[in-house]
Amino acid sequence: MGLLSKSPKGRAAELFAPLNVSAEFDWVRNPEIGSVMVRGRAGGTGAPFNLGEVTVTRCALRLSSGQVGHAYVQGRRKQDAETAALIDALMQTDAASEVQRGVLDPLAEEMRAAKATRARKAAATKVEFFTMARGED
Repeated sequence: MGLLSKSPKGRAAELFAPLNVSAEFDWVRNPEIGSVMVRGRAGGTGAPFNLGEVTVTRCALRLSSGQVGHAYVQGRRKQDAETAALIDALMQTDAASEVQRGVLDPLAEEMRAAKATRARKAAATKVEFFTMARGED
């Protein structure tokens, strides 16, 4: 679910479409847009505090075979939430390996590559500081 919630807008649907995995479903909760409070910690270890609100889209669906899929995605992205919930439900079926290979593995690789690119760019701006002895013995 982390991969799907962090994927770029529309990317999961692009990867899912060619799989031709059909699944009939009924909505448990139609896609709806709301907000959640984000909490933070100073320095990662301090006392928690309310940082602010973030817009999210959530939904839940039930496949005709009974599996339930849930999704929360950041932003106002109803289609992405629907795709994520459908993938969540399908991962509980016999189609799980096909969905894993066709959607989740490529998303994970794309995110690893993006993280490596950000790390390389950050490393290029790194400044090394050192202290020279003044020679005042």
